Amino acid sequence: MEHGHHSGMWVPDEPPTWGRLFLPHLDAWSVLPVLALLGLVAYLVGMVRLRRSGVAWPWWRTASWVAGCLSLFAVTGTWLNGYSMVLFSVHMSQHMVLSMVAPLLLLMGRPVTLALRALPRGRGVAGVPRALLLDALHSRVARFVSHPLFTLPLFLVSLYGVYFTPVFDALMGDPIGHQFMLAHFTVTGLLFFGPILAQDPWPRQVGHGGRMLELLVPMPFHAFFGVAIMMAGSLVVRTFAEPPAGWGVDPLADQNTAGSIAWSFGELPTVLVLAVVLFSWMGSEERRGQRIARVAERTDDAELEAYNARLRAMAGRTGS
Repeated sequence: MEHGHHSGMWVPDEPPTWGRLFLPHLDAWSVLPVLALLGLVAYLVGMVRLRRSGVAWPWWRTASWVAGCLSLFAVTGTWLNGYSMVLFSVHMSQHMVLSMVAPLLLLMGRPVTLALRALPRGRGVAGVPRALLLDALHSRVARFVSHPLFTLPLFLVSLYGVYFTPVFDALMGDPIGHQFMLAHFTVTGLLFFGPILAQDPWPRQVGHGGRMLELLVPMPFHAFFGVAIMMAGSLVVRTFAEPPAGWGVDPLADQNTAGSIAWSFGELPTVLVLAVVLFSWMGSEERRGQRIARVAERTDDAELEAYNARLRAMAGRTGS
């Protein structure tokens, strides 16, 4: 059963149940799920190379990356993606996972660090991918797209600019537009959380205070976005105006659910990221304290010696 206004994009025949949501379904437009699977394989290959060369790599980083790739696949390469075409609540869940859950899991896997360690170094052709990655990290473009004056507005545009303008309906009506939108949500999440989590070498390094600030500034906007959709008395977008007949879906009630999903979703990742930043902050302060103590131990005797010598010299001068 193809719905006319989904222009060739697949929608399941039966209404959604938890059992049906995650049945795999790939078609010609499934760009993100295929990328997720490729990313999974590439990472595991890199990790095996590291292990073989005797370099340790924490299991939980691998687990985090695998979970990130699977979460990406779960919302784009399954029936859930089909349901997201006709139900706002399912689409919003998909959006939140792509922009907040998958990016956090992927970033905690430290893919850039893994790539820099696993890719061959050297001047020949073999060393080209690693050199390109380093060039990209240090490029002007990378510094620009990782700047908060770019990432914060992008994060907010992916909420307000997409849903409260005709952009959403236009993108949803076109398979390529739809894939672009899903990729946009994911990339926005990666660019936003990348410098805040600071797990990898990133084009822009931020102090702990700045990272907390960057995390907290958009949160009220995110919460308000969810509330605005919950409170809307009419349909915000046209795409979900006519859910499949016989599914018993009330578009306005479903929109309300979508708003509450957007509203509640902002909290959990925020708390997790705050914890990561705080722990790393405390750890870095502790390391700094230890470093200062070590330096003090080394220089203490020398300083004391110099001080005593100065006292002796002064005593010698006053005594004469």
